[in-house]
This record gives sequence, C-alpha cells and structure tokens, in this order.
Amino acid sequence: MLDAVPPFRAEGDERVIKLAVLAVGGQGGGVLADWITDVAERNGYVAQSTSVAGVAQRTGATIYYVEMARDTGRLPVFALSPSQGDVDILIAAELMEAGRAIIRGFVTPERTTLITSSHRIAAVSEKIEPGDGRASSSKVHATAEAASKRFVAFDMEKIAADNGSMISASLLGALAGSDALPFTRESYEQAIGAGGRGVKASLAAFGAAFDRARGTAASAPKAAEPRIVESALGTGQVSGPQNLLQGWQALAARIDAMPVAVRDMALRGLRKVVDYQDIAYGRDYLDRLDKAVALDGPDRGYGLSIAAAKHLANALCYDDMIRVADLKTRSTRDKRVRREVGVKDGSILQVTEYFHPRIEEFCGTLPAGLGSYIEGRPKLAAFLDRRINHGRRIRTDSFAGFAALWFIGGLRRWRRRLLRHKVEMAHLDRWYALALGYVPVDYALAVEILNCRRLIKGYSDTHIRAQSKFDRVLSALDLVKGRTDAADWIRRLREMALKDEKGDMLDGALKTVATLNDNAAR
Repeated sequence: MLDAVPPFRAEGDERVIKLAVLAVGGQGGGVLADWITDVAERNGYVAQSTSVAGVAQRTGATIYYVEMARDTGRLPVFALSPSQGDVDILIAAELMEAGRAIIRGFVTPERTTLITSSHRIAAVSEKIEPGDGRASSSKVHATAEAASKRFVAFDMEKIAADNGSMISASLLGALAGSDALPFTRESYEQAIGAGGRGVKASLAAFGAAFDRARGTAASAPKAAEPRIVESALGTGQVSGPQNLLQGWQALAARIDAMPVAVRDMALRGLRKVVDYQDIAYGRDYLDRLDKAVALDGPDRGYGLSIAAAKHLANALCYDDMIRVADLKTRSTRDKRVRREVGVKDGSILQVTEYFHPRIEEFCGTLPAGLGSYIEGRPKLAAFLDRRINHGRRIRTDSFAGFAALWFIGGLRRWRRRLLRHKVEMAHLDRWYALALGYVPVDYALAVEILNCRRLIKGYSDTHIRAQSKFDRVLSALDLVKGRTDAADWIRRLREMALKDEKGDMLDGALKTVATLNDNAAR
C-alpha cells in the first residue's frame, strides 16, 4: 500500500478536500459531482469539478473528481484528476468499482473514507466466462475494511429504486450521513432542490440513505433461516384450473415421498420444468429422477440424486426459438423492463427485439420428419439459409410484432413433435444413461458426469460451442476411467472448460491427461 500523500494546505491552514466519484453510464455520476460542488459553494468553499471518461460496456467507470477548499480570498491550485494515496473521500456507485479504486491506490487506511453501494453489476470479464465468473463480494468487503480509514457500504441502488430515483441521490445521502464533509443536511437538500427535476423522489432517496448511513433507519427484518422443504404441497392458496391443480398436487406428492435431502432441489426442478412446458413434462422429469434416487442412499448424502434433480431440469428446459419468444411476450417481462427503465404508469414504452435465426433454428421448430428432411439435403438447407439467416428487429410494443412472437411461443404445445426436441432428448438420454452406468463402479465419477451438464447452455452458436466443450470433456472418460482420481480429473476438466471461453485451457488439460495415460500404459 502506498503511503498517503500529505494533504495540500491553503493559506490559513485550510486544507483542500479531495473527493472522487466512480460511476458508469446511467448512474448519475455527473449529477452527483454537480450536487457536491453546489453544496461546497453554498457553504463558503471554492470547488472545482472535473471528469475523466471511462470505457463503455462495464470495462471502466468515469471518474468524477471534486476538489474544494474554504474561500480565504486566495484561490488554491486544484488538480484535474486524483492521484494515488491522495484522496480523502472516494464514492463508488457499485461494489467492484470500490475494489478497482483500491487496486489503483486511491484508497488509503490513514486517510480515505470509502463510500460504496453494496450491489453488484457484472463486468464484461465476469459475463464472458462460460461458468460462474462472478468475483467474490465478501473479499472486496474485507479488503475495503482494511484498506480504508472508514468504510460505509449498503445497497444504495435498492434505496434509490424503492423511492423512484437514481442511485446518485442515495450516494449523496450516504455522503451526508457519513459526516465526511463539514456540511449540514439542509445544504445537501437545497442542492437537490435547485435541480428542479425529480426533486421529490431524489429527496426521498437521499433521506433514506442518510438515515441508513447514520444508523437510524429502521432495522431490516432478518432473512428467514434456510430450511429443508418438508412438503412440496405447501400451505398457501393456489388457484387455477382444477385439472391442472390436481396434476400438480400429484407431482408434489411424489416429491414428498422422496428422501428429505432431495426434496428441495427436486421441487425447484419440477417448478422450472412445468413452467417451461406442462404437467406431463413434469411427470417425465420425475420419472427420470426416480432412476437416480433408486441407485442412491443416505450413506452418500444423496449427492447423485441432488445433481440429477438439478441438471435434468436444466437439460429438459433447453433454449429454443419457442422458449425465447415465450419469455419475451410474458407480462412479467414487460413489468420488469418498465421497472428497470423507470417508465411511469401510463407512459408508452417502445421495445425492439433483435433476432438472427439460422437454418438450424428454423429446422428445429419444424416437425421432426420435415426438419430432418431439410437438414439431410445440404443444397436445400443452404438455399433456405440464405433467405433466413439475417438479422431481424421486431417491435414487441406493436400488435404485429407481439403477435408474431406470441404465435411462436404458442408452438410449445407441439414442442415434443419437433426436431429440436427429438435431438435434445436423444442427447439427454445418452448423457443420463452414461452417468447412471458408472454408479456401481465409481459413484463420484457418476456425479461428476451429471455435473458436466453445466457446460451446455445458451442458444444458437453459443449452444453449439457449449456442446462441443461438453463432448470434449467427456471424451476423457476413456482415458481416466478405472483411476482412483477419475472423478477429480473430470471435475478439473469441466472447471477449465467453464473458465476459458476459447477452450485453450481445456485442450492443454486434455493433452496432460493423454500423456499421463500413456505413461501409465508403459
């Protein structure tokens, strides 16, 4: 950690206060910097605000930098950007931006008050990793506690959303509540009021964050302790057609008959599968799951059954054109988009969806026989692909656009007859039979084979690349089966495939396995 640079002293022993704000587009970093500058000037300070633009697409935040000093009649020399070890207050609009500020040396334990929202926005580097690429929030919290003189963190994004405002207002409230600056609450509120737009919502968010930073907000209710699902039937009132309710209750009763350790994951999987298709599909899911449960036991913690409950549901709920269209025309999605964009009730929201179907997706939505007929004739498939394979923008706020997607989503009632379903179920059956076949000889390896289903995800080209990785990982089975560490090798290969989008790490690991196998054969 760099030593803190002694703060500049103006005439009259009045030091310059140095404050940096890190925010990305849409978080109101510029507005926040203007508010802070206004507050300083209202309190007899001279202030300067600058900004250094970051890079778009969440690879870097814009740095808004404010320096202020009491007006003594002599203007101090202000810097244009923050320096390492020379920041008194750092405000980050998102947790990982606070971490980046620490790495860049802007935060020092002898000097810096670090204020950040604890919510997360995934960075590009986290999104592109095929597996779970999220960085650890707890590590950033621990590092921030140690690296700063004072650390203020809570979910300021939620406070802003709850009050219909932007996070800039709650960040300002946290700054005021922290007493890091020698200004009154009233002067902050006056700066907000001078803006003239969204004043009421901004003041509400400011006040809630101010109270939270001061520790005077009402205590949030404690989260319920996690518990094992004792009954899949539940106690709440459920409404719907009687035949569907009876079908669901029959499936839920089957889950209640399963081992306690399996019920929670099985219920989650069942809900996903039924929502994806129908009650009969849920019955098919449980029929498959029963095969794993029959081979499992409490001495092994039902690890096989839990893995099967999770990955069978994901395999049955594959992404296709029907699923995409169904999700994009649901009323819940419209409500979510309106909430995220901040559209008020009664306002018109225009939504444009982008689609780029290929001949493979088109054939997948055809009856199995017809789709296979087209794919089996390359010239015909190429002819149709030239007319299908181009981008389309569909306005789902228009009747025609919404009706087109609604029609495609409605094809799910015939999904079992379509080519894509036939292909997916054949692949699922091979994978599941392969995993269960290893249970008598290597239980741990069987579980890892089930877990390899994590590799398959996405739609179109993404799905093809994911399935290629899946096949390459399982191709190592012939090399490692019979070894005591076979399960560990499959797990390592899977994790490497998840971390590396291009697959270079996986290729290197496969070569290592092949070399070890050759050496063992000698």
